[in-house]
Amino acid sequence: MFNKWSPSLAFFALLCNVNVRPKKHLGQHFLLDLSICERIAEAITGVGETKKIIEVGPGTGALTQFLMKLPFETSVVEVDDESVAYLNAYYPALRGRIFEEDFLRMNLKESFGDNFCVVGNFPYNISSQILFKVLDEWECVPEVVGMFQKEVAERIASGPGSRDYGILSVLLQAHYEIKYLFTVEPEVFNPPPKVKSGVLRMQRRPAPLVTSQQKEFKQVVKLAFNQRRKTIRNSVKSLLQPGITSENDLFNKRPEQLSVEQFIELTSILFPNK
Repeated sequence: MFNKWSPSLAFFALLCNVNVRPKKHLGQHFLLDLSICERIAEAITGVGETKKIIEVGPGTGALTQFLMKLPFETSVVEVDDESVAYLNAYYPALRGRIFEEDFLRMNLKESFGDNFCVVGNFPYNISSQILFKVLDEWECVPEVVGMFQKEVAERIASGPGSRDYGILSVLLQAHYEIKYLFTVEPEVFNPPPKVKSGVLRMQRRPAPLVTSQQKEFKQVVKLAFNQRRKTIRNSVKSLLQPGITSENDLFNKRPEQLSVEQFIELTSILFPNK
C-alpha cells in the first residue's frame, strides 16, 4: 500500500525547479489520486512471463512510482520535455530508461525486446492509435493495462450485439482477452476531463483466434464497420471474387451481429486461397 509518510507529488513539485504543466495539445490529464495509481499497478499480472513494463505518458510519475515497486524492469516513454526533466530529477533509478520519444513512431522490439507489458494513463487523443500500435506488435506484448476515456474502454471490451462493438473490439479480441476493471471520476485529474475514464486489462490469448489471414481479417473488419448500417453482403461486395457465393447467412447480418469467430469465417470465405 502507499506509505502515508511518503512526500506527495505536489510537495516534490514545489521543491523542483521544473514546472510541469498539463498540455492540452498532448491530451495530458495528470492523475492525482495515488490510490487509483496503485490499483492500476496492482492490476498487472505479468502474464506471459513478461519481465519488462513500458509506461506510456508517465507525466510526473504518479503511476510510475508504483510500477517501480513491481518485480519488473520499468521504462517510460514521454514526449513532453518538461515531464522528462521532472522524471530525470526525481526518479534517478530510471536513468537510461526514460525515452523522450513518440511511442507511436518507435520501433518497440528494437527498443524493448520481444516481451513487455504496456501500461499507462493513456492520452485520450491517441489512445486508439496506441492500441493499433500494440496490435502491430501483439507477439511482443502479452499484457496491456491502461486508462482510457470510458466510452473507448467500453467499446474495446464490448461484445457482439452492442452498439459499442466495433473495429477495435474485434481486432483486439482476436488476440487478447479483455476485462473492464473499474471507472474513474473526472475530479481526480488535473485538469479534470469532461468525461469519465475506464481502466482495462488485456491479456494475450495463448493462441490468436486468427492466424494465417491477419491482413485480410483486418481489411474485412474495417470495411464492414465503416459501413455498419449496411448488411455484410453490401459492405464487402468489393471483395467478392468470381465464383464466391454470398449465400452464407453471415452475409445477411450487420457487422455488430458477428462474433470475432464469425468475422474469421467470413474472411476465409472471401479469401479462400490465402
